[in-house]
Amino acid sequence: MELVALPAFNDNYIWLLHNGRQALVVDPGEAAPVTQALQARGLQLQGILVTHHHGDHVGGLQELTGILAPAARVWGPAHEKMPVPIVPLNGGDHFECLGQRIEVLDVPGHTAGHIAFYLPSMPGSPVLFCGDTLFSAGCGRLFEGTAAQMYHSLSQLAALPGDTRVCCAHEYTLSNLRFARTVEPDNEAIVRHEAWCQAMRAQHQPTLPSTLSLELQINPFLRCGHAPVRHAAQRFDPQVGADPVSVLAGLRQWKNEFR
Repeated sequence: MELVALPAFNDNYIWLLHNGRQALVVDPGEAAPVTQALQARGLQLQGILVTHHHGDHVGGLQELTGILAPAARVWGPAHEKMPVPIVPLNGGDHFECLGQRIEVLDVPGHTAGHIAFYLPSMPGSPVLFCGDTLFSAGCGRLFEGTAAQMYHSLSQLAALPGDTRVCCAHEYTLSNLRFARTVEPDNEAIVRHEAWCQAMRAQHQPTLPSTLSLELQINPFLRCGHAPVRHAAQRFDPQVGADPVSVLAGLRQWKNEFR
């Protein structure tokens, strides 16, 4: 099984998973990168996974449903409106595609019905397609959900195995690391990873997938219970309390304003 990040728009990734003959794609905001990749590799599209309803994640669905293999499916969140018919999913559901068990997690926060897909038995290490819930060194903006929902969603993801490959939907890593370094200037893991990411981007390579074990070291939104992160959030906003939900809310507002 090969996992490929297909660049789309300015900073999106459409994830392509294939076995050399058949493929599934995740959050195809536009069709062209997918059709080009399928043609170049001689692949048949067996399924599409959708994490949430935003246009940069669903814009290619109508065109791509026209080239789906017979009996192929589009799987997506049960409680969000989609531009094409889908198999509606809720947290706790599971199904198979390309011989892989795919588990569904409810992760509201960025949107009210956002879901994530976890593949526990992938060769090498598990894979998480987390859409715009978790980014490397960051998390999604709270467009429809609350800080409490996002904290619960991120806590769910943080509990997955440390070697899980984190497949985010945007190349935001360097921007996020600059913020993370401001929050935790003494965190050497952030400094090391930032240097690595700068080298990767200089070669026009993606900084993803990340791993959960790395994110637990560098991502302030997964470190809301750590004193240095809490103290930094309280310096930004003295109204931030000691509980991690309040810390996450403070961090998210800080990140929204960060330049």
